[in-house]
Amino acid sequence: MSKKITIAIDGHSSTGKSTAAKQLAVKLQYVYVDTGAMYRAVSYYALSHKLIESGILDSKKLVESLSDVKISFKYNKETDSADVYLDNENIEKQIRTLEISSIVSKVAEISEVRAQLVEQQKAMGAKKGIVMDGRDIGSVVFPDAELKVFMTAVPEVRAQRRYAELLETGEDVSLDQVLKNVVERDHIDSTREDSPLVQLPEAKLLDTSDMTREEQFELLVSWAEEAIESN
Repeated sequence: MSKKITIAIDGHSSTGKSTAAKQLAVKLQYVYVDTGAMYRAVSYYALSHKLIESGILDSKKLVESLSDVKISFKYNKETDSADVYLDNENIEKQIRTLEISSIVSKVAEISEVRAQLVEQQKAMGAKKGIVMDGRDIGSVVFPDAELKVFMTAVPEVRAQRRYAELLETGEDVSLDQVLKNVVERDHIDSTREDSPLVQLPEAKLLDTSDMTREEQFELLVSWAEEAIESN
């Protein structure tokens, strides 16, 4: 399969998008880009530069500082994946906390933030052969993607998965806190004015509520092979 296509995977938080997209990229020998990590990096910048006080984001100051936000991905041999860097600092662990999860949807609402990151994302996928996951990949970043997938699962299942991940990293959180965060992010992502999360008619629905990661991956591979074959 020598022809390269663009694969856009959108969906709710904690559905396994990043894991599935990463596996699919390895299988196809494509480039993988986790756009959620880019928004998390901007959120970390805002938090570390005290642009968020008592849960209130100073969006004006963040927009004024965007030219200073330098995000990059660098390969990590130990994890066989790309870590996120902000100004040459590896922030992969710092951006995966519940604290960042609680503010990332608010940061992603800001049109200027989205415009800057979308421009970078489009440049990354200009030559195709890319798997990108996020909230607006099929609708905004790559509207002409040959394969669009929308991943979802019931909130309780997603919260349980995210809770288990956070416990593994040593975070002191409760399942109720995680579930509340999942529901809040769903609402913000789906109702924001700029590039809301939507399930496009042409996107294949992948409900992972009752699926193992192996089953999800097998289905994605079959869809990808079909899309490559038909394009």
